[in-house]
Amino acid sequence: MHRLIIDRLAHDLSVLSHAAKTAHEAAIHEENIPDNKYDTLSLEASYVAQGQANRAQELKHALQTYRHLALQPFGEGDSIRLTALVTLQDEEGTTKTFFIGPQEGGLKLQLDGEEILVITAASPLGSQLIGKTLGDEVELGGNSYEITDLS
Repeated sequence: MHRLIIDRLAHDLSVLSHAAKTAHEAAIHEENIPDNKYDTLSLEASYVAQGQANRAQELKHALQTYRHLALQPFGEGDSIRLTALVTLQDEEGTTKTFFIGPQEGGLKLQLDGEEILVITAASPLGSQLIGKTLGDEVELGGNSYEITDLS
């Protein structure tokens, strides 16, 4: 899971860096020099470039954080904490799996055909899960889920 997150962040950073460079080039291209005060194409391109550059910096920081992240071992009876891979199951048998990471909550990944959602400890679900153990219950979207796996 850890390697998947790092690979995905590296890929996203590469794509976003390229997009930011392209937007920057569009902002300074001679064809986009404004003809009048109402011609804002260059200005809009510069806003896009700045936004993409800011997001690229966030991704770079997250990538560095995950590269230096020490995975915690989990055994029977351990409490959920950072780096836990947690599976929840509702009464109908539907399961959802989450990785509790330090950043990039909302990132969705596939592991062995199963969707894993990265959440942070500060998220509503993450704060519910921290400190819980196998067999405990949490509320998610108005439904009750039991913690059925922790690794």
